[in-house]
Amino acid sequence: MIVNAVYGIVIRRTVVVKLAVPNERRDDLCETTAQFQQAAQMVADRAFERDDDGYVITSKTKLHKLTYEQVREATNELNADLVCAARNYAADSVKGVTSAWQNGKYATHPRFTANTVVYNKNAVTYRDNHCTLAAINGRVKAEYILPPEGENPQTEYLRDNEWELRESTLHYRNGDYYLHVGVAKDDEPQEAEGGTVLGVDLGVKTIATTSTGRMWSAGYLNHRRREYETIRGSLQQTGTESAHRTIDGIGERESRWAEDYLHRISKALVQEAVTHDCSTIAFEDLTDIRDRMPAAKAFHVWAFRRLYEYVEYKAAEFGIGTKQVDPAYTSQRCSKCGHTERGNRPKQERFYCRKCGYEVHADYNAAKNIGIKHVHAGQKSPRGRANRQLALKSGTLNVSDEFTSAEVSA
Repeated sequence: MIVNAVYGIVIRRTVVVKLAVPNERRDDLCETTAQFQQAAQMVADRAFERDDDGYVITSKTKLHKLTYEQVREATNELNADLVCAARNYAADSVKGVTSAWQNGKYATHPRFTANTVVYNKNAVTYRDNHCTLAAINGRVKAEYILPPEGENPQTEYLRDNEWELRESTLHYRNGDYYLHVGVAKDDEPQEAEGGTVLGVDLGVKTIATTSTGRMWSAGYLNHRRREYETIRGSLQQTGTESAHRTIDGIGERESRWAEDYLHRISKALVQEAVTHDCSTIAFEDLTDIRDRMPAAKAFHVWAFRRLYEYVEYKAAEFGIGTKQVDPAYTSQRCSKCGHTERGNRPKQERFYCRKCGYEVHADYNAAKNIGIKHVHAGQKSPRGRANRQLALKSGTLNVSDEFTSAEVSA
């Protein structure tokens, strides 16, 4: 069994290996599993007791400070690395629950009943034909039960020195132990010559607009930002030590809700790319974006970069790449006829081509131009003319400006 995922230029795999555990050590692994479950449950329970502001706690750092000593005392035979792994395991589960709530889905307090233990690199040692696992009463040596060398995941990844062995998860099923071994290597994949491109424009009022016409308003983001700025200003005038502590707490809350909001937008952006069968999501280059966008504040620049990061790793899970392209003239160029001049944008939110009369939302026009730039960049490929195309509302546009309708003409 093998599970695949690609994250940027690091390729990760998970290889499932059956283990031969000595009979005299099986009880030790069983007790290790029970204490790992207990540790994870204690952390999750504390997370749902919430913090002083009434929020479920998802920060691993905060949960470590709140639970480590108690968990070590309650599971005093459990290896310290496994205590930390249990904390991370619980925090990720809690974060999954809160994310489901934010998306309007039903989710309940995590309960850890699966016969699973997470092993970080300090808690597991890999050898050619066996591994050693941290456990109650000392490390357990377990032999690998491997298929003959050949075309199988174990040969390809475990026996190939190009792959680094990383964190693993121990599972107990039907009387047997299986180790899900994480492996990884750096490998910048070749970008597909063809494929469909989704263009994305970023803005202060509309935080993201796609070449397919989807828009996400920044109104909520800006409104909450102004509210926090007002509160901070008032507290700064007070000047007391208590006021400064409150300001620090406000900063944490502000970052938390902003990141949650950006996560939701990034997820929707990636889904838009998946829906239109895109292989690449093209953004404008974020370098010096504040200089090009006078209304943008430092907060907006942070939000743009964070949104790009979230889209980058979420898109990679679907095999979709992300690119940043030169944004020069994307706000002045007509995405319909190509005419470019400053006067094409008479108002901040409207684009009107002074040559062909095309009128549309300015951010939508810019998103198409950003995507078009990446489409045309494919012509420079040393392998010849690329067959890239731009994803639009109702079809695609290729490098020769030929439109192909999905159902009806644009």
